[in-house]
Amino acid sequence: MNVLLFGATGMLGRSVLRACLRDDSVASVLAVGRTPLGVSHPKLRERVQEDPSDLTAAGVDPAAFDACYFCLGVSSVGLQEEEYRRVTHDLTLAVARPLAAANPGMTFVYVSGQGTDSTARGRTMWARVKGRTENDLLELPFRAYMFRPGFVQPLPGAPSRTRLYRVLYAVTAPLVPLLRRLSPDLVITSEAFGRAMIAVATPGTEIPGHILRPADINRLGAARTRHN
Repeated sequence: MNVLLFGATGMLGRSVLRACLRDDSVASVLAVGRTPLGVSHPKLRERVQEDPSDLTAAGVDPAAFDACYFCLGVSSVGLQEEEYRRVTHDLTLAVARPLAAANPGMTFVYVSGQGTDSTARGRTMWARVKGRTENDLLELPFRAYMFRPGFVQPLPGAPSRTRLYRVLYAVTAPLVPLLRRLSPDLVITSEAFGRAMIAVATPGTEIPGHILRPADINRLGAARTRHN
């Protein structure tokens, strides 16, 4: 499998990259982003550019890839809806539309969020924008899956780049074991997240639907762990 990856410098994107580099079913990874990864691996190629959506500048041949993992995103904190929509919806679709047109056999996986508003008409701004993004992706002519993770427990080597999230993870870390016992499907490790991404693009995997929630992600991640 040849993978196209966006947002590999973030916590979840880095988790997906680690999973791809360790999984024998992944032959190559092309990571496109604004910031160098600082990672070297025989499977990995990298394109660093100001506009990640410019596939021509990145030298992307859509027909050469079996899967695209879109982990690029920003926090909505402090942003007006127009600005958040531009970097969340518009950028995502600028990548997805030409990929779908040129390679409808591709699997496209989008990192959304738990609580996303599928009606795209609710009161919460980020949830509306994410909902519209999901809906527009699901209308494109490729196999699209929306990952809606809940609480993601970062493992060594995959910390969040957002200071607020790092603080929250540090504060809540002592509660994670209890939360996992009481509600195991609410907590996802970043490692399981990465493996689940590979699972949905692997032929023969049983996938419960196109919108995948924490329990689905955990199950897919566990299944991929057993496979390896």
